[in-house]
Amino acid sequence: MGVEICVEGLTKSFGHQVIWQDVSLTLPAGEVSVMLGPSGTGKSVFLKTLVGLLKPERGSITIQGRDITKLREHDLYEVRKLFGVLFQDGALFGSMNLYDNIAFPLREHTRKSESEIRRIVLEKMDMVGLIGAEGKLPGEISGGMRKRAGLARALVLDPEIILFDEPDSGLDPVRVAYLNQLIVDLNAQIDATFLIVTHDIASARQVPDNIGLLFRRELVMFGPRAELLTSDEPVVRQFLNGRMQGPIGMAEEKDAAQVEQELAQIDDSPRVQELTPRLLPGPGITRPPRWQAIARSEAQLHQKEVAGA
Repeated sequence: MGVEICVEGLTKSFGHQVIWQDVSLTLPAGEVSVMLGPSGTGKSVFLKTLVGLLKPERGSITIQGRDITKLREHDLYEVRKLFGVLFQDGALFGSMNLYDNIAFPLREHTRKSESEIRRIVLEKMDMVGLIGAEGKLPGEISGGMRKRAGLARALVLDPEIILFDEPDSGLDPVRVAYLNQLIVDLNAQIDATFLIVTHDIASARQVPDNIGLLFRRELVMFGPRAELLTSDEPVVRQFLNGRMQGPIGMAEEKDAAQVEQELAQIDDSPRVQELTPRLLPGPGITRPPRWQAIARSEAQLHQKEVAGA
């Protein structure tokens, strides 16, 4: 079962540059959450802070009753065992075949026998659709296969939290669609807590239970998928609809009067933020606890529609 992550008042700076400040949110246990935001808003920095690779200036990150920002290195190492991370490029060792890449964490961090390691590695490779590619080197396979191999490696220690750093980067739309289905299916099978950093709006509309948006050094919103997809917040609507009119500019800063003028020219009467159908687990995968999140999200949307009627 996944674990809840509670973030309170988190602030991160590099020198005098504030990356984001006073970020507070709760990632519900066992659910899929997505963090969006324009380039340069510190989404990847947020992931590294969650796993303890970067230390914030202020705030807390509570996991299983422990604030990881205050832990000593030895204790932090124990908490990190809860995490699996899929990096943008898969972060595979180029000189190792896929089997050895995926087996690496088991050989480094456990005392399991090679026969037990083989069972686990083949099980995870099967989960991501890589059976038969054990002997291939990372340089011999496609970007999509490298992502899946990186994901299999992230799974071998049976993490309760999985962080995805732009898993769709460098992939064509078809491979992104396959990867999204794989993420939804995996969440249904292993019931871990997922947090995905992405720029892909189609993925953000289809995959998660919860969505957040970072902009101008702040967390603009975080909440159930339906709440964000139907939000009247200008920056949320601009980002989710991929349009130029709104607070986000090429340099991220726009004059307030210009923003107001642009928004006044937009015809939102058809309400472009209609809900995209949710991506559901594939055939044969049992209904996971995240269906509770689906029901909660749809109930909130219904309440919003009734209130606006």
